[in-house]
Amino acid sequence: MGLGVGIVGLPNIGKSTTFNALTKAQNAEAQNYPFCTIEPNKAIVPVPDKRLDELAKIVIPDKIQHSTIDFVDIAGLVKGASKGEGLGNKFLSNIREVEVILHMVRCFEDENVVHVEGGIDPLRDIEIIETELIYADITQVERKCDKLKKESKFDKVAAAKFEIASALLKHLENLESAKTFEDCENELFIELDKELRLLSNKDVIYGANVDEDSLADGGNKFVDLVKEHASKVQADVIVLCAKIEEELVGLDDDEAQEFLTDLGVEESGLEQIIHKAFDKLGLQSYFTAGKVEVRSWTIPKNTKAPQAAAVIHNDFEKGFIKAEVIAYEDFIALGGEAKAKEAGKLRLEGKDYVVQDGDIMHFRFNT
Repeated sequence: MGLGVGIVGLPNIGKSTTFNALTKAQNAEAQNYPFCTIEPNKAIVPVPDKRLDELAKIVIPDKIQHSTIDFVDIAGLVKGASKGEGLGNKFLSNIREVEVILHMVRCFEDENVVHVEGGIDPLRDIEIIETELIYADITQVERKCDKLKKESKFDKVAAAKFEIASALLKHLENLESAKTFEDCENELFIELDKELRLLSNKDVIYGANVDEDSLADGGNKFVDLVKEHASKVQADVIVLCAKIEEELVGLDDDEAQEFLTDLGVEESGLEQIIHKAFDKLGLQSYFTAGKVEVRSWTIPKNTKAPQAAAVIHNDFEKGFIKAEVIAYEDFIALGGEAKAKEAGKLRLEGKDYVVQDGDIMHFRFNT
């Protein structure tokens, strides 16, 4: 799964509805993407970017191709998942493979939708899942400590790592997440995290699932509780109505925007989630713009030009000479590549150039 987002939550909180909306978004754009075979619980979703539409107005390409992001619908979680209850083992193995967690939380009352815990209490629901993640980490760290203890008799590095792992274990046993571990910037801790893929150290986005009235109001008392908790753990909260998100996917852009405007909402919940997840994953986009296609290419932030070129083809990096670069704002303001070049806004950049989000690029290379 790699650089993906795992959607987690208790039963009947809107997790599957949200994933279904994302899957529909994927299918709605399928003609623009060279999709591989997709697992039943995975959606490769286009990242909304209005800049592509503006570029297309100038270039008039045959097609537009967006950057994409992976979303994975993690098996439902219940109390005891860390000990194998429900689909706990499947849940935990899947979530270790993603980089960001979208934690869906029920923030609406509906007597027709039974809550597995008997009533609406978002903080209790959050605690259930986050406690299970910590318990799962405890099991992993205990095993690692046993191994390191044996190795430490003959290996100084293992001895140092055992010391960090033991301190982490005590921290977790107090039901504190790995994210709040005081030595989380220690290189040995970072190594441990890479090896164990600690669940409680992953970035989290809370998805507060509300009813339509609360969406129009900008939230409710349940959302306030989620936001208060999120501020303490330095996480983001996105308020959405999962049912409305499913309906929006079936509308064209103008209809969807009109619907949102009537609700007093500027951007759909899914778009907010996708953009926030893209940022949390440390990703950005650069563009190529030609008659065949206007396309967004995904790269990690702070990527240099040759490595950005490799996203298109490995040969571009191997034979890299220069990158022709036009800032997005200049391309739009001047009406395209030719006029940008005339105005001196097309730059030639070398191997040390750090690509900026939104750069329009063309690569010169030797085959």
